[in-house]
Amino acid sequence: MAGRSSSSSMAREKIKIKKIDNITARQVTFSKRRRGIFKKAEELSVLCDADIALIIFSATGKLFDFSNSRVKDILARYTTYANYEKKEEEPFLELQLENSNLAKLNSEVADKNQELRKLRGEDLQGVDLEELLQLERILEDSLSRVLETKGDVLMEENQKLKQKMNELSQGRKPVLLLDQSDTSTIHEEGQYSSESITNGGPPLTEDDSSDTSLKLG
Repeated sequence: MAGRSSSSSMAREKIKIKKIDNITARQVTFSKRRRGIFKKAEELSVLCDADIALIIFSATGKLFDFSNSRVKDILARYTTYANYEKKEEEPFLELQLENSNLAKLNSEVADKNQELRKLRGEDLQGVDLEELLQLERILEDSLSRVLETKGDVLMEENQKLKQKMNELSQGRKPVLLLDQSDTSTIHEEGQYSSESITNGGPPLTEDDSSDTSLKLG
């Protein structure tokens, strides 16, 4: 009894599958198993009315195939189905990629919001000393940049104001000179007009006086 149980346990022990080193034994095993696979495929096609195509290349590169119909027809059907399945999967894969990118962006936004709250002095519970010092350095750098920018803006505004004042001051002087010259001209013209009115006409020249003396003589 003990001998039978030991022999049956050895029979039930699985043989480890590995490459056969002996070339002759390998070719014999290939030939036997190939015929067995083809036989099983034929039985499956008959019992289940299935279209089956098997293509096998041996270690030496020799081709073996089995099909219950034309192999090319089955391969054409396989190619069509594979392309259709790929097209069906493309929108799903794109949606998965978009969802992954969206989740990544949401995580980045959450991190930035948390960092911003910390810079505002919020949600500082549980922050260690090193992180607090880092926040302090960030705030100091930010304040320095703000003050520098503010100084540049004030300097630019001051320069614009000085330029505007110079333009206004330079524009008033010629206006005042023109007003004085215009006043003197108007005054002289007024005198000229009054004399003309008094004499009944324009002032006499030397030629006009000589003509008068001739007429009187």
